[in-house]
Amino acid sequence: MKALCWHGKGDMRCETVPDPEIQHGRDAIIRVTSCAICGSDLHLYGGFVPGMKSGDVMGHETMGEVVAVGKDNQKLKVGDRVVVPFTISCGECEFCQRGLYSVCERSNPNGAEQAKLIGYPTAGLFGYTHMYGGFPGGQAEYLRVPYADVGPIKVPEGLTDDQVLFLSDIFPTGWMAAENCDIQPGQTILVFGCGPVGQFAIRSAFMLGAERVIAIDEVPERLQMARDAGAETIDFSQGDLQERIKDMTFGKGPDGVIEAVGLESHGSGGMLEKVQETVAKRMERPYALNEAIVACRPGGTISLPGVFVGGVPVMMGAFVGKGLTLKTGQTHVQRYLEPLMRKIENGEIDPSFLITHKIKLEDGPDAYKMFQEKKDGCVKVVINP
Repeated sequence: MKALCWHGKGDMRCETVPDPEIQHGRDAIIRVTSCAICGSDLHLYGGFVPGMKSGDVMGHETMGEVVAVGKDNQKLKVGDRVVVPFTISCGECEFCQRGLYSVCERSNPNGAEQAKLIGYPTAGLFGYTHMYGGFPGGQAEYLRVPYADVGPIKVPEGLTDDQVLFLSDIFPTGWMAAENCDIQPGQTILVFGCGPVGQFAIRSAFMLGAERVIAIDEVPERLQMARDAGAETIDFSQGDLQERIKDMTFGKGPDGVIEAVGLESHGSGGMLEKVQETVAKRMERPYALNEAIVACRPGGTISLPGVFVGGVPVMMGAFVGKGLTLKTGQTHVQRYLEPLMRKIENGEIDPSFLITHKIKLEDGPDAYKMFQEKKDGCVKVVINP
């Protein structure tokens, strides 16, 4: 089959690799009908995340048609249309039973090695380094889905791939990010980053009851998409960011802040940024996180769906001094699949608004470069193998 394969920093190739096979009784194989390039895939493309091996198949936003089912899988049958969560979860361990699917104890075969770095194992992820299991991803013609009797959700009749594909990751991720702010009526939520997760966080915040959402970015197309959702916007490259946030919140600051940027954020030349770049020379850049800490009102909440890998310098004095709360984590996708699918069915949201480019697998390497460089108005790339 054809697949998009990682061969090093900035080196993505469309190659022929072996077709996947059933390896366990709970597995399923799907023929991929749609997949997407995620912002977190760009962290791999940019060489920020360790644990990749040359030839690894990329991708964790995937859906398609079931073409084979393991003997112990009673949930799926050949011909089912399904969306596959990016988190691989057993459904039986203590954490899965508590709805904390992204910290499943069993699904990561490399969990013991991972635990040496972060203390405990967490769930396996599709196409996202060998620290998370080394599972081949879904930017391919076919995908093996472990624990397929727990993860995938069947797609109701009448819904298109474009409407439901993002249930695999970014819609639940944006929703959980907003949910983590514990939004109360009348509150103002600030969103750093108007990429795909930020866009869904904006819409989710409104659906969860926010009165105002203020969104920050510098890319015109992303800012316009945020305004289309009803958000007020700030271009962080223009003027003093913190003063503008204070002005827009009448000097009080937002009640909650969603940091939807992560380790590749860009600052505006402040002292912390200069020290980190000239002395620490770190690859990970927590500028958006630190700006979020400064911006948030005392007693407020920081919600962090943005991806980080290692340690970063954080303005912990400001965080503690203002009595802030931080909520974060990989998304517990399976928890949100059914309620968010109902919102799509009921017409409360049509996630296809996000798609700006549709391509074939062979166009993938060029699309990665375009997405990374934010060219041609690119916000979200969907691949139809």
